[in-house]
Amino acid sequence: QVQLEESGGGLVQAGGSLRLSCVASGRTFNQYSSMAWFRQGPGKEREFVSAINWNGIHTEFADSVKGRFTISKDNAMIHLQMNSLEPDDTAVYYCASRPGPIITPAREYDYWGQGTQVTVSS
Repeated sequence: QVQLEESGGGLVQAGGSLRLSCVASGRTFNQYSSMAWFRQGPGKEREFVSAINWNGIHTEFADSVKGRFTISKDNAMIHLQMNSLEPDDTAVYYCASRPGPIITPAREYDYWGQGTQVTVSS
């Protein structure tokens, strides 16, 4: 089992920045694991935001956040640096992991955190 816990959400004005973190515990990374961020806005389906593989070399981003968000890994913790935030970024952000390479469908991720709220005001 893998336990994931997110932190760092909050309220920010458009154009501002936030940094989300997710710490993994339990049976964490092996050489085939990936960790990802998803988000679910009001009335929307959960969508892929970004992911990073076990060694931090391979990353992927949704088109909507490319150039604004970065993802990094530090041992059993991953971070999502979100810059130039827009009101459309308002959502609950979830950390997820899977014992395999980076892919984007949420259904392919086995473990999930409880989520952290990000609200961007205009």
